Amino acid sequence: MANDYPLLPDRHPQGDFFVCDIFDAAPKGDMGSMEHPIFSLSTKPDLRPRSYEHNGNTIDIKPSSDGLATVHDRDILIYCISHLIKGMNEGREPMQTVRFQASDLLKSTNRMTTGRGYSLLKSAMERLAGTRISTNISAGGKEVFETFGLIERARIVRETREGRMQEVEIKLSDWLFSAVKAQEVLTLSREYFRLRKPLERRIYELARKHCGKKKEWKIGLSKLQKKCGSGSSLREFRRLVIAIAKEDEKFGHMPDYEVHFDDANDSLIVRNRGTVPGTEVIDPISIPPLDSDVYEMAREAAPGWDIRMIEQEWRNWATEAPKNPEMAFLGFCRKWYEKRGDPR
Repeated sequence: MANDYPLLPDRHPQGDFFVCDIFDAAPKGDMGSMEHPIFSLSTKPDLRPRSYEHNGNTIDIKPSSDGLATVHDRDILIYCISHLIKGMNEGREPMQTVRFQASDLLKSTNRMTTGRGYSLLKSAMERLAGTRISTNISAGGKEVFETFGLIERARIVRETREGRMQEVEIKLSDWLFSAVKAQEVLTLSREYFRLRKPLERRIYELARKHCGKKKEWKIGLSKLQKKCGSGSSLREFRRLVIAIAKEDEKFGHMPDYEVHFDDANDSLIVRNRGTVPGTEVIDPISIPPLDSDVYEMAREAAPGWDIRMIEQEWRNWATEAPKNPEMAFLGFCRKWYEKRGDPR
């Protein structure tokens, strides 16, 4: 039945606001917030502070009185990042303050352009500005401890007589702007904006970050819950994930990736549909853990950079397992530094 279909309707089908080209205005998200559970999955005000730690990365997230910024609020950041990356690809210098027409954002992110749509947009900007992040996650290759809002400020430049926003100005945080300048972003499917459930969006973000161009990616349920930032019990979280997997099996609605739940191993299996623009689906490459001594040499090869971040980029980039992983990684670090220089 039509009412069972899990995707939101395409509210603005007449306009292709995001050309599906990785080098054009395709929707793009920053890798830091795709990897880590910064945004709330709740559809009600989420007032609980949270802490997260993984592989040496720490995040403390504190809400304002309006609650934490939500996965749906992230649409605003995706729009701003996409706008800046498009300009950079056309040779323009990125600016930390982004000005745009509110109606363009609403249409591009498949939102309502009614009065309620503008009201929800204003509330989203308030939550983005009010949510405070304290973290040592690297952006632009630098690992520093920072405390910041997801956006520094938002300003409505002009309103219609009916009180609807026309021009909006948003100043991104230094942390997010550094990620944009370093192009630490990934292209998202426009169908992302049609996903109804916050958990579906979060699973897609993780699939896009971790499965990428590989054929398959697996993750255990408890680790998935941690990466999603879910406050549900593990039992309830399992039920929600299984429901999404069953819907995808029935409708194939998840963009770019199929999702299956493996009951025997209590894990989620993600398989590439081969629809990600600009990527070729390849078999996963297995590279063993590196010798611990190599990291000090890597820091000398790429001074000022977060070596663990470069290692992840190297593993994602590799198309075959090298005979000497340590030497291959050091060579990648040298080329990385030659291309980008000292980030400090």
